[in-house]
Amino acid sequence: MIFSSSAQAQYGFPSFADLAERLLPTVVNISTIQQVEKLGLTLPDDADGETAAAQIDDGEISETRQALGSGFIIDERGYIITNYHVIENASIINVVLFDNTEVEAEVIGGDEKTDLALIKIEPPFELDKVVFGNSDDLRIGDWILSIGNPFGLGGSVSAGIISAKSRDIAAGPYDNFIQTDASINQGSSGGPMFNMKGEVIGINTALFSTTGANMGVGFAIPINTAGWIAGQLEQNGKVKRGWIGVTVKSNTKETARNLDLQDNQGVIITSISENSPAEQAGINVGDVIMSLGNNEINSSKDFSRQIAESPIGKNVSLIILRNGKVITKSVTIKEMPSAPKISPPKDPAKMPDNSRISYETGIKMSEITPETIQRFNLPPTAMGLIIESVEANSDAALQGIKKGDIILKIDKKEVFTTEAALEYIREARHENNRPLALTLQDTEGTIINVSTKLKKHE
Repeated sequence: MIFSSSAQAQYGFPSFADLAERLLPTVVNISTIQQVEKLGLTLPDDADGETAAAQIDDGEISETRQALGSGFIIDERGYIITNYHVIENASIINVVLFDNTEVEAEVIGGDEKTDLALIKIEPPFELDKVVFGNSDDLRIGDWILSIGNPFGLGGSVSAGIISAKSRDIAAGPYDNFIQTDASINQGSSGGPMFNMKGEVIGINTALFSTTGANMGVGFAIPINTAGWIAGQLEQNGKVKRGWIGVTVKSNTKETARNLDLQDNQGVIITSISENSPAEQAGINVGDVIMSLGNNEINSSKDFSRQIAESPIGKNVSLIILRNGKVITKSVTIKEMPSAPKISPPKDPAKMPDNSRISYETGIKMSEITPETIQRFNLPPTAMGLIIESVEANSDAALQGIKKGDIILKIDKKEVFTTEAALEYIREARHENNRPLALTLQDTEGTIINVSTKLKKHE
């Protein structure tokens, strides 16, 4: 059945025509040229669709790729937000405006942890820009409009609703995605998601699919996160995040029951960095953080994100439950230290399995033996791989993985040897560097599932 405009109104269906007409000039198409060393591996196409051509320079095999994506103008001076993965490793970035004018862009900065980037063009004429909305005000079921460059078909408009909020899809340490059923396909990445007022409230970033095409489950970064990141990138060229030097994990049912708390109430401190702001403030391992300032804390990722977005030098109050008593601690936010760069060996393949695993993941693990059972006070029947250490500021550390945890499964497969673990890591590395899904038993005996990214090596 086909509905006329009046019938649409009668049946409560919105028309997006006026919104689309007004917003299309704020959206751009992006194409990039990327040089990628092959290193003897098969490089799969990425989520945004690419063409590739191999070439040999000075005996080294490399690959030239053309990637497609989307973006949107946030400032008349030519600043554009897009996804980091759209412009990563790009030697040339071309931006096509709504009237098909093509201009070259420069990268102002990028943030891999949130998959956001800021680029800039020299405006060839007066540019239209988006208006930021408030993604915190979104409600499940709200209508939204998305505009992008799917499969290189620029200026494509799709509509849908907010399917869910605060989704964690294991893409990074600060996941807080908006889920939508609006069509998001290859090339849509970096495009804007608008509310019915015409305000941008998200950045289309990822899709869940078994075919590579839209299946009605797409994900967008909330604009409240993106706005803060873009401001940091414009000012510093990088993101300066807050840090207090703690590792936390979300509460468990068992722990919450013992503390007379709700299942999702508070986060538990599992480790504290030496000479960190947290240590200097007198915070202890085992403390339960109930709130940060006036904001209640219900998950480890919420806490990590709020600390990261706190201004450097600011004093924040933590409401803590310790030994059944509620206390307040004041902590000074410092800048998150950079993870030390590790110089790769000339031939990593010749490293011992456990060293190679640490090189790839930031996790030092070993097989369980009578010696490790005694050293870590494990039950005699313990099986799996014991974690001996985790690199500070690695993604594994950000996910709450810690010394003494036992790895039971990698990618849902049982693992008892470092040789098997290394094989699963190789599979993930060859599958476009996808994250590893780990099933762990922590030091309290709780079974948890986490996802951690492989390390990037230069």
